Amino acid sequence: MSQVYKGVHFIPGQDEFIPDSHVYVIGDPGSKDLSIVDAGLTGKGGYKAESIRKLGIEPADVKRIIMTHTHLDHIGCLAEIQKAFPGAELWVHKLEADLLEKGDDRAVYGMDMFKSMCQSQFGLAPDAFTFKVDRKLEGGETLEIGDMVWDVIHIPGHSMGGIALYEPVGKILIPGDVVYADYAIGRFDLFGADAARLKDSLNRLGQLDVDILLPGHNQILKGVPAGYIKKTTKMWEPYLV
Repeated sequence: MSQVYKGVHFIPGQDEFIPDSHVYVIGDPGSKDLSIVDAGLTGKGGYKAESIRKLGIEPADVKRIIMTHTHLDHIGCLAEIQKAFPGAELWVHKLEADLLEKGDDRAVYGMDMFKSMCQSQFGLAPDAFTFKVDRKLEGGETLEIGDMVWDVIHIPGHSMGGIALYEPVGKILIPGDVVYADYAIGRFDLFGADAARLKDSLNRLGQLDVDILLPGHNQILKGVPAGYIKKTTKMWEPYLV
């Protein structure tokens, strides 16, 4: 757990046999208008909430939970996080928000075999991922929150409703699982994924000036080399057809 930039804190995931996504807390603490980006794997909510409390953040100061996408390793403990921060709204891209509100969990589990395994492993009920979404994002929004300004970018391909958050002053990119800090990209064989659209999304992110890369898993990267995302895209291009 650490501050990576003024108004941006990093809470690392705790991987087990299934990965647990990182969580980022964004916003100037003095603003009392903070956002949690992603939640994490089922059962990790207590750890994430306690880590946020250790930052000196009051539950009432957390105004929203923004999901980069709704795969289980990112949304699994959302209900736990909502219990810890009961005033927080839920913001999700419209394509996956509509599924959550209908109780359609295909974008959570990605494939039927994984769903059966996880329901058995975690004791998940059939309606475990039915949520009311307070704001449905579409991409193209500029969010003035927590005395910071973040651009929302729709980046489908890893999931249909994936989004990135970009803060242009600090050149900070939170891309979910679309691109990582070790020349890797997100998988594109799950429900709602699409290799060609993932390539388009990577090309779009490659146009940004990024100095701090905060992906959903593995290491974070400060001092991102020039052209890093473009180089990563080029490496994977033969598979993105």
